[in-house]
Amino acid sequence: MRMSFCYLAVSALTLAACSSGPSEGSVTKPGPTPTASAPAPTATGTPVDIPDASAPFTLQSVAEFDNPFAVAFLPDGRALVTEKPGKVKLLRPGEQLADVAGVPAVDYGGQGGLLDIAPAPTFADDHGVYLSYSEPGQGGSALALAHATLDESGTAPKLTNLEVLFHQQPPGGGGQFGSIIAFAPDGESLFLSSGERQRKTPAQDPNSAMGKILHMTLDGKPAPDNPYLSAGGERAYIWSSGHRNPYGLTFDRAGNLWEIEMGPQGGDELNLILKGRNYGWPVVSNGDNYDGSPIPDHDTRPEFEAPKLWWNPSISPAGLVIYSGDDFPAWQGSAILGALSGQALVRAALNGKNAQKADQWDMGMRIRDVAQAPDGSLWLLQDGDGGKLMKAVPKQ
Repeated sequence: MRMSFCYLAVSALTLAACSSGPSEGSVTKPGPTPTASAPAPTATGTPVDIPDASAPFTLQSVAEFDNPFAVAFLPDGRALVTEKPGKVKLLRPGEQLADVAGVPAVDYGGQGGLLDIAPAPTFADDHGVYLSYSEPGQGGSALALAHATLDESGTAPKLTNLEVLFHQQPPGGGGQFGSIIAFAPDGESLFLSSGERQRKTPAQDPNSAMGKILHMTLDGKPAPDNPYLSAGGERAYIWSSGHRNPYGLTFDRAGNLWEIEMGPQGGDELNLILKGRNYGWPVVSNGDNYDGSPIPDHDTRPEFEAPKLWWNPSISPAGLVIYSGDDFPAWQGSAILGALSGQALVRAALNGKNAQKADQWDMGMRIRDVAQAPDGSLWLLQDGDGGKLMKAVPKQ
């Protein structure tokens, strides 16, 4: 989700999915550490009203998109935004949004399409980016991860040298792709969240990559420290299991890996992801099935790793950063996440490996992604047709 860069001077820009029911409720990526070399984006776009007068911020919209899924900031403050129908947009100063050519074909519909995007840890040297998407194929779609080069040498940006690194198998129907990319703190490997495609049982299948957090090298091979490496096949990629639909994945500064995932009817989770642990879906959940039938709670099966926080009723969490900016000093070290069905921005206070609910602001819109720019500013991406990219500006 994140090389030649300029800061996002919005004042100079001429700029102008899904339900939380059975079909969907959506890492984000770690926010970059602020650097003096990346000037602050300036949001002088259109003000956006929100219902919650208690929110300590206002919103400024700088661009609109067709069913956006993810926003990723480049080191110089420019941004890449994915649209689920299969487009990547580059937001750069002094110009309108630029279409990025060379995007792979996607199976767009429901929860599928072009999903996450993340600049490689080596982007400054090679302009590499990673993309996740629902890949069309015989028998249905599959979660895929690809690497490409962002080439800006010509008159228009394009993705070149695209290579598919991973395909979830077998292909088939269902949503809940997960699809969030997070890089290890050392930049030597990546983690990919993989949903269970609304099939439930694959989350507990030790030989399936569905319903898992996967860990691989930057060239798409199973990471050498994976707990089931010697088993081979898809099992060799598995870092943790028993997940439903993980739509947020990121590291904190201490190196802890945090994940958010949608529960069924209630039971949305914030999890601390630990190597080799099983998080219980669909055997346990703090929510119920959509037909109203109960699911045993986490505390009935202590062999499964329990969430650090959960939400009833559902908020449908999507997009996750561990905030480290200066605009909102009281939030530093907190998990900031969006909510789709909850139409909210949510803050959870983290204390080491523990978490506590802190704030939930009514946004009056579905928040699909949350991202932190290189200067530390906080940005939100609205879900749906005409979804806005908005900067959170502290109230004076």
